[in-house]
Amino acid sequence: MKLTLSPIGVVHSPFKHKEDVSRERHRKKEGFDDISGELEIYPEFIPGLEDIDGFSHLVVIFAFHKSQTGNLKAHPPFDHKERGVFSTRSPQRPNPIGMTVVRFHRRSGNRLKISGFDMIEGTPVLDIKPYTRRDLKPEAFFGWLESREKDET
Repeated sequence: MKLTLSPIGVVHSPFKHKEDVSRERHRKKEGFDDISGELEIYPEFIPGLEDIDGFSHLVVIFAFHKSQTGNLKAHPPFDHKERGVFSTRSPQRPNPIGMTVVRFHRRSGNRLKISGFDMIEGTPVLDIKPYTRRDLKPEAFFGWLESREKDET
């Protein structure tokens, strides 16, 4: 089976290169909350933005366009152990697809003002979905990350 995905837009970010994304931010509780930018949606997809106002957060599906197809092992930031890539957020993946939840501030035409992300300038946006109550999972567990979070507090 072959999949063909076409971007619906592009990210405008203060991060111009993947090296600009501070690994130190991954350690901090505030993380990337103070980073703001925009999703520019291509004109043919503007009708899909109808009714997006009123959501506080959006799920953005994007392409890791600057990453190599990666190994099945990854070394997460500030972790001493190599992990299986599917238990990490590494951009080096078998399929270079990323997902993030961003804070949505407002829409202006085909531009969505967002914050709280670590995508770089020019990142292709593949899809946008609203973040809903259904996405909240109070019974969630966070695997190996739980012990890391306890160590940092």
